[in-house]
Amino acid sequence: MPSSLSVPRSARHIAEHWHALAEVQGSGQRFVPALTENLPHAARRWITHAVAINTPLARSVRLDMSGQIRLGSWRPFTAVQLLVPATGFIWAATAKIGPVPVSGYDRFTAGSGEMRWRVGGIVPVMSAHGRDVSDSAAGRLAGESTFVPTAFPLARWTGDENVASATWTVGGREDTVHLDIAENGALRRLWMQRWGNPGGGAFARYPFTVTVDAERTFGGITIASRIRAEWDTGDGSGGEFFRAEITDAHFC
Repeated sequence: MPSSLSVPRSARHIAEHWHALAEVQGSGQRFVPALTENLPHAARRWITHAVAINTPLARSVRLDMSGQIRLGSWRPFTAVQLLVPATGFIWAATAKIGPVPVSGYDRFTAGSGEMRWRVGGIVPVMSAHGRDVSDSAAGRLAGESTFVPTAFPLARWTGDENVASATWTVGGREDTVHLDIAENGALRRLWMQRWGNPGGGAFARYPFTVTVDAERTFGGITIASRIRAEWDTGDGSGGEFFRAEITDAHFC
């Protein structure tokens, strides 16, 4: 994944973390449907839909995306994300609040999470770390591992005809993600109980859902390409907060 070696400007503060994730490589093994024969039916249907026969089993992906994020009101953003299931991610983005750019990153690397955002790349507007941030970021990593369907051997799978449940273990943390799989194998929705504090409330596990509105194939791997994410706090303080379109993906 040569493009992953270029560190986004908003993540240069953690360039060593970016390079560490970029060094993770696939084994070179290629996909055949027989690799899924011991998985639940819905999981097999999703993976054989998502991964073309003879495609290398990638361990990571670099995603380019754009969309809107709710920061008071909806704000446009562009982002680059490096994602390695069961290991870590860095989401480096720039949003606009009026004419003012706010840039920074969310990450889970080396077993811990962090958020760091600045106006114009200079003035701090948010910096957060610690156990709660790490647990929330680990949950995000579990959910977004669907962007690398070739990493399926790293999860523990259960499920039935329509729902595939993947349990991911990262740094001693376990998160289970439930995937709603269509008849043709496409991913329609995922949901989980994710640690977080939506709406600025108390940290706890809340229902977290991602709806897939479109999919796209990049290099033999089909992934969700247009998504919406929301929290359900039960008191109206959560709701949809993220809408994104994946414009490019490079697997390694």
